[in-house]
Amino acid sequence: MSIHPSAIVDPAAQIAADVAIGPYAVIGSGARIDGGCVLLSHVIMEGDVQLGANNLVGHGAILGAPPQDIGFLSEMRSGVTIGQNNRIREYCTIHRGAIAESRTVIGDDNFLMAGAHVGHNCVITDGVIIANNCLLGGHVRIDERAFIGGATTLHQNMHVGRLVMAQGSSAFGKDIPPFLLAAERNYVFGVNQIGLKRAGFSSSDRDEIKRAFKLLYRSGLNTRQALEAAGQTDFGPLGREFFAFVANAKKRGILAYRYGAERTE
Repeated sequence: MSIHPSAIVDPAAQIAADVAIGPYAVIGSGARIDGGCVLLSHVIMEGDVQLGANNLVGHGAILGAPPQDIGFLSEMRSGVTIGQNNRIREYCTIHRGAIAESRTVIGDDNFLMAGAHVGHNCVITDGVIIANNCLLGGHVRIDERAFIGGATTLHQNMHVGRLVMAQGSSAFGKDIPPFLLAAERNYVFGVNQIGLKRAGFSSSDRDEIKRAFKLLYRSGLNTRQALEAAGQTDFGPLGREFFAFVANAKKRGILAYRYGAERTE
C-alpha cells in the first residue's frame, strides 16, 4: 500500500494492500477500496463508498458527498457503488443516494472525463463515456456503451438507451431510445451508424434498427400507434429491444425527431 504522508485515511476504511493514495486525499471511515486502485491528489471519499478493483480516480474528485436534494436528511444511510476498471478523471463529483438505504451505482469500464457530475441515485452501466463537464440529475440511467458529449445536461429521472451517441452541449429531458443519435434540446437525428459498426453490429442488424427507427419516427404514426404496429411486425431481438424501451418510457416520454436532419440510408 502506498499512502502519501499528507493523506488523511480513517483507520476504519477498508483498503487493499496494493492501493495507491496521493497527496492530501481524504478517505473516510465508510470507504472500501479494492486492489489496483490509484487515487491521485486531493481525492475525497465521504460516507459509504465501495470502489472496485483497478479504478483510477483523478485529482480533486469527490465520491460519496451528500446529494443535492432538499429532502435529504443527514442521518439517512445511503452510498455509492463503483465497479472495476473505471477512469474517473479530475474534479468529477459522484453523490450518494438521496433515499435511505439507496445507492448511486457505476458499473465497469466507464470513462468519466474531467468535471462530470453524477447526481444521486444515478445508474451508469458498463462501457459508458461521459465527456467533460456533463451534468446528470438524480435518478438518471445510462445503458451500455452510450456516449454523452461534453457539457451536456441530462434531466433527472431520464433514461439513455445503449449505444446512444449524444452530441456535446445538448440538453435532454426525455428518454433517448437505444442506438440513436441525439442532439440539441430533446431531438433525435437518426441511427448511430458509426457506433453500431464499431460495436460489431452486422449490416442486417443495422437494417433492422433503421426499420424500427423509421416505423417510430418517419411513418406518420404517433407513439401509441407505432407500438401497436411494431407488435404486429416481424422484428428480431434488436427491433423488439428498441420498442420495449419506447413502451417503458412512460415517466418522461421519448425524444422527438428533427425532420430532414438525419441520414440513415
